[in-house]
Amino acid sequence: MYFETIDINKHRQTVITFRKDSFIVSFGDVTAFGDEGDYLRWLEEKITEFPDGFVLAKEGQKYIGQLECSIREYEGQVIGYVHLYYLVPEMRGKGKGKELHDYAMDFFKSKKIREYHLRVSPTNTSALKFYDKIGLTAIGPEFDGKVIRMRGVVK
Repeated sequence: MYFETIDINKHRQTVITFRKDSFIVSFGDVTAFGDEGDYLRWLEEKITEFPDGFVLAKEGQKYIGQLECSIREYEGQVIGYVHLYYLVPEMRGKGKGKELHDYAMDFFKSKKIREYHLRVSPTNTSALKFYDKIGLTAIGPEFDGKVIRMRGVVK
């Protein structure tokens, strides 16, 4: 697996498809996804700020996943944030998530980040199992329980 910085012009349809599928897996539909244009504008802004944090995972000639990582402030401290860990359905459960996670940890280390957070749907049991396996702990519910904020230590 290797990683390629997302290029909105080249990867527009891929990133929209992957992000929408992540909403289906997490929430059962794409209702909360919102507007594609808004997502692409947000993504372009983030790629400008963190080009090595917004990448597609590729094997051979096929894109098999997407990772979105940035740095932000939370309760007065600077933390890493994983906006998205995504793998296409046929790659799930094959150890590829660990490769995405390793890339994220390298990204955070390069920025001298010691802690990272993410949010997960409480109904996304596969993601919850993966996050438990890689050592994340729940901080608590957010958005009226629609998601759980989780914390991890950069290793």
